[in-house]
Amino acid sequence: MLNFSFQNNTKILFGENQISAISQEIPADAKVLMVYGGGSIKSNGVYQQVTEALKDHTWFEFSGVEPNPQYDTLMKAQAIIEAENIDYLLAVGGGSVVDGVKFIAAAAKFEAQDPWDIVAKGASVKQALPIGAVLTLPATGSESNGGSVITRDGNKLPFGSPLVRPLFAVLDPSVTLSLSDRQISNGVIDAYIHIMEQYLTYSVNGKVQDRFSEGLLQTLIEEGPKALAAETKQDLEVRANIMWSATMALNGLIGAGVPQDWSTHMIGHELTASHGIDHARTLSIVLPAVMKVRREQKHDKLVQYAERVFGITTGTDEQKIDQAILATEAFFKRMQVPIRLGDIDLGTDQVDVMVNALEKHGMTKLGEHGDIDLTVSREILTTAL
Repeated sequence: MLNFSFQNNTKILFGENQISAISQEIPADAKVLMVYGGGSIKSNGVYQQVTEALKDHTWFEFSGVEPNPQYDTLMKAQAIIEAENIDYLLAVGGGSVVDGVKFIAAAAKFEAQDPWDIVAKGASVKQALPIGAVLTLPATGSESNGGSVITRDGNKLPFGSPLVRPLFAVLDPSVTLSLSDRQISNGVIDAYIHIMEQYLTYSVNGKVQDRFSEGLLQTLIEEGPKALAAETKQDLEVRANIMWSATMALNGLIGAGVPQDWSTHMIGHELTASHGIDHARTLSIVLPAVMKVRREQKHDKLVQYAERVFGITTGTDEQKIDQAILATEAFFKRMQVPIRLGDIDLGTDQVDVMVNALEKHGMTKLGEHGDIDLTVSREILTTAL
């Protein structure tokens, strides 16, 4: 196991009716800016619960944060922050809203001229407004980590800082019962591939991390399709297990002390930026291709994945790997997401476009070994056709 430092100070408030608890989590004298997306929280009852919890606070609201939050939209919140002396941010929504609030928090305290430098140039975040979160769509794990992805002019780029990790997060699985099938599928797949990015690398004898990862993967395989099936769609226990799995997938625990990949995400980001494809759907297309192209480099972990996650114990190692890749694709199909570029009507002509975008953004040394160069990325994208 590799050396590591692990600390997660996000307080999780899990279960039904926990939204009311935010009244105790946010200081009574705070001036709060509630940030949300397109307004679905007003139709599913979340907005009403949050405003009730904030009734004794001074609060304001900012809406319109998009999926793949846009820099220009997020910067509009700064005017409210300045005018009203906002000193606490509350994200209410899915991962995109939480990601967007992280940037708003950092930009509000950024002393240099251009806050985009935080994302584009990796400028240091030295201070940020405190953040709380009410999660409505389990997927990204952003509610309990310090990472974020922001989009500007077709560039979808990550940034991170422990200073933008939410201080608390409310996870009420009952609020996810109103999600569409597409949102459910996207959330399960996003969480699944977050785990795979930290698991499917090479062994450093991190037995605890591996067993946690395998358990989470099996939970998503078991529970994900149930959330789409008519007879179990409203099962709160199913939603609870999915919600907690998505949080555990990227709160830092399973990635501590082990190598990480993230090539699927970096390649997938270019598909989203260029074509507006849902983030999770780019991942479901790219991961199987990564598994095929990198099967030699990931050989031991692929065999372990086959045996422990899918129970494939017969045949040669190569046969086990083949079956594990097929089983992964079958699970993705059950979750109603694409597994090929052709499934979303993209063809060979887009390979050069994606490779050029990777080069433009400096994504030329991807993977756990840093050896996925543009030639390998091209092979991955071609395999994904």
